[in-house]
Amino acid sequence: MTLYPKLILDALSNVRYPGTGKDIVSSGMVDDDIRIEGMKVSFSLIFEKPTDPFIKSLVKSAEAAILTYVSKDVEIVGNISVVAVQKPRPEVAKLLPDVKNVIAISSGKGGVGKSTVSANLAVALAKLGYKVGLLDADIFGPSMPKMFQVEDARPFLERVEGRDLIIPVEKYGVKLLSIGFFVNPDQATVWRGGMASNALKQLIADANWGELDYFLIDLPPGTSDIHLTIVQTVALTGAIVVSTPQAVALADARKGIDMFTNDKVNVPILGLVENMSWFTPAELPENKYYIFGKEGAKLLSEEMNLPLLGQIPIVQSICEGGDSGVPVALNEESITGQAFLALAENVVSQVNIRNEKLAPTKIVEMHK
Repeated sequence: MTLYPKLILDALSNVRYPGTGKDIVSSGMVDDDIRIEGMKVSFSLIFEKPTDPFIKSLVKSAEAAILTYVSKDVEIVGNISVVAVQKPRPEVAKLLPDVKNVIAISSGKGGVGKSTVSANLAVALAKLGYKVGLLDADIFGPSMPKMFQVEDARPFLERVEGRDLIIPVEKYGVKLLSIGFFVNPDQATVWRGGMASNALKQLIADANWGELDYFLIDLPPGTSDIHLTIVQTVALTGAIVVSTPQAVALADARKGIDMFTNDKVNVPILGLVENMSWFTPAELPENKYYIFGKEGAKLLSEEMNLPLLGQIPIVQSICEGGDSGVPVALNEESITGQAFLALAENVVSQVNIRNEKLAPTKIVEMHK
């Protein structure tokens, strides 16, 4: 007996996929890789999901159909492969189609509380009724899982329109993703720049962020490949630069501002946030102690003609909130809670002004 592909396809047209009731040939589930070597036959079945519940039963049905309708002597058992279709990632310009505003939160140096500001700004925006996403892009020192008390969370995949997408963790009304969910928190993350950039692209492009009013990206301190990856992957609505009042922090803040506003990147600065503006003891709420200098970021914002979006005082609760995973912005009665709500309102206002006056930011293209 001579075997040929049409014999195989005719036999397989008797097999129906339980999910739709249609035969697997007309449904396009039989790949065009049928191989025949004497009486040995092999081919692949195409499924939308690698977790399809009918995979095993359909492979058995396909084997049985060939043995029944072609010949019981065909060597087919164990020769059917399974292929899961993964649609390609959309091109860069079409990523995050349902996200209205993408905001990078940056600092020229570490230790100024940028991640604390990012976490609390996200929570405050959510409290104001906006749909908010937060990406912890600090690949080498992710802190958001701890700040949101979701260190044990392990995001899972969901099949959406032919693609397996990561589902962000949700807490306090904020959709959250961090590389911290995918690495051992007790081990240092030692990656080459390219690996870190690819991981970050996945968290942006291969995640189901859905509809968002504000997508905040908490960047690593300083300037690095990660910053370059961001401006090449998404069109930023604008950037927020966080600094303390100290002269050394302000010098680094200038570099951070220049990184976004130079001719090649061209991302608008929405404004500055002065963190650790003063210390207020809980028992003396009227007292202000300017332990890192007074109004340095305010003076810098005036000098550079940029809005000062907020001044965040230090109180003990802000540190405790970060460590316990309960952001202080949740407590509207506290001094810092009020400061973060005011910050969120100012950010919304500046984003609206920016969108009225300026054209959308273009993604940075690198020319070799």
